[in-house]
Amino acid sequence: MKIGIIQQANKPDREDNVKRLQQKIRHLAADGAELIVLQELHNGLYFCQTEDTGVFEQAEPIPGLSTDSFGRLAKDSGVVIVLSLFEKRAPGLYHNTAVVIEKDGTIAGRYRKMHIPDDPAYYEKFYFTPGDLGFHPVETSVGKLGVLVCWDQWYPEAARLMALAGAEVLIYPTAIGWESSDSDEEKMRQQDAWVTLQRAHAVANGIPVISVNRTGHEPDPSGQTNGIQFWGSSFVCGPQGEFLYRAPANVEVVQLVEIDRKRTENVRRWWPFFRDRRIDTYGELTKRWID
Repeated sequence: MKIGIIQQANKPDREDNVKRLQQKIRHLAADGAELIVLQELHNGLYFCQTEDTGVFEQAEPIPGLSTDSFGRLAKDSGVVIVLSLFEKRAPGLYHNTAVVIEKDGTIAGRYRKMHIPDDPAYYEKFYFTPGDLGFHPVETSVGKLGVLVCWDQWYPEAARLMALAGAEVLIYPTAIGWESSDSDEEKMRQQDAWVTLQRAHAVANGIPVISVNRTGHEPDPSGQTNGIQFWGSSFVCGPQGEFLYRAPANVEVVQLVEIDRKRTENVRRWWPFFRDRRIDTYGELTKRWID
């Protein structure tokens, strides 16, 4: 499967952000991409640095303007696209939602972000209701896509459930970066942990992982912090955690990466983790804590 990833630095002009994304999608499609993955909340700035009810005006229904626009592009280009949108489900009810657009322009499926952070500069609980669609891969013409979103990438349970449901690849649209007051050593520890854990999902489940992060600096509208420096470093790894591609931190990237599905099957034969799981002993995993 030929996969296109787009790592972009966003600006306040949402129309320009979308225009640049669509140009890059056309470029990747012309190069032979079958599946194109965009970063988290790709149409605009990462607005969760502050709590502002006016931001809810950015939310949109699904189907809606973005799914229509990117749907036409998917159909014209003959590619499957993974979008990441601020979904307005009902008045006062919003989600952080990934939408998979099939190559005929239709909506193949959606996933609502399940794990919602609430940390300094990442006040997502103010905006997003936790997802209620479960962990189910989206069936497409290029295979079963296990789509998750950003904070979900820290949870092995989410990756495992997607894999057990037949996902052939794990996909993480992402918006993560550094808080300015942390030391350089702490920043490196955070980034290394982010990469290591997602590579571990690939190894433990025997499937490739695609993680697409945004890049660039976005200021804090409140002026209380120095904003977020998104660390880019988008990557694709194979079923043994091996890097197939790793982007630099501070530049925009439009990259085509190929994964070998036959290798995925072979790795699962060599390392039969699913065969050896002791499912009769895992019941306590559903508890908050084991007292």
